[in-house]
Amino acid sequence: MNERKDPHVKPTCGAPASAGTRPEGAANETDASRKVREMFTQIAPRYDLLNHILSLQMDRMWRARTAKTLQPILNHSDAKILDLCCGTGDLAFALCRRGKARVWGADFAHTMLVRARAKASRASTENGARAIPFVESDALRLPFADGAFDLVTAAFGFRNLANYEAGLLEIRRVLKTGGTIAILEFTEPKPGWFGDLYRWYFRAILPRIGGLISGDKAAYRYLPKSVARFFQPAELRELMLGNGFEPVEARVWSGGTVALHTGRKSVV
Repeated sequence: MNERKDPHVKPTCGAPASAGTRPEGAANETDASRKVREMFTQIAPRYDLLNHILSLQMDRMWRARTAKTLQPILNHSDAKILDLCCGTGDLAFALCRRGKARVWGADFAHTMLVRARAKASRASTENGARAIPFVESDALRLPFADGAFDLVTAAFGFRNLANYEAGLLEIRRVLKTGGTIAILEFTEPKPGWFGDLYRWYFRAILPRIGGLISGDKAAYRYLPKSVARFFQPAELRELMLGNGFEPVEARVWSGGTVALHTGRKSVV
């Protein structure tokens, strides 16, 4: 676990800052991290297909919208971007298509990166797309220098970290002062007919389809549980403010089912 602390970061209020994801049977952070890696290693072969099917193709729109929001940074040819918890690389590719910036991807699931690199190779061969380096790395122990990046993104991966505060502090470390963080994550909509319908689909239908196609029922039971346990947009905003990012803006999309949080690494 990364123990580096920044003396300029304000203490976090509210829920325990060390809280992170806890898959079923995980006794501690190390156990949680191992289980998440094993889970994503297992579902990698059907990961892209299931993302598109289970989101009704909206995952493509969310990533494109995120890239569009970050366009002012992506337009700079000297900007360096890290897509954290990149999976098979879809957000990294969306960021690369949107601008001139140099993009890296990082993930700790080897089988995900095998697919990301294959997709990058095909894109380069077919249309001359710029190569994206994909690095196998734990998000809590990144192999990059302090202040290396202008932008760090994470799409549907931050929720799976074993320690959310440590994740934010590691992102802060590798960002330049004034650099931008962007976290795209699922969130649960407010109570009401739409929220109730969403929860029924997310908790009753999605795990069955995901388990049937992927062959891993546990992974798709974990998904709705992890979203229900994760922060509401206002809570994640407060956690980011308490760990060295200011200002922080939360954009809630698609009826309150996803949220994009953006913030800047503060000077103090």
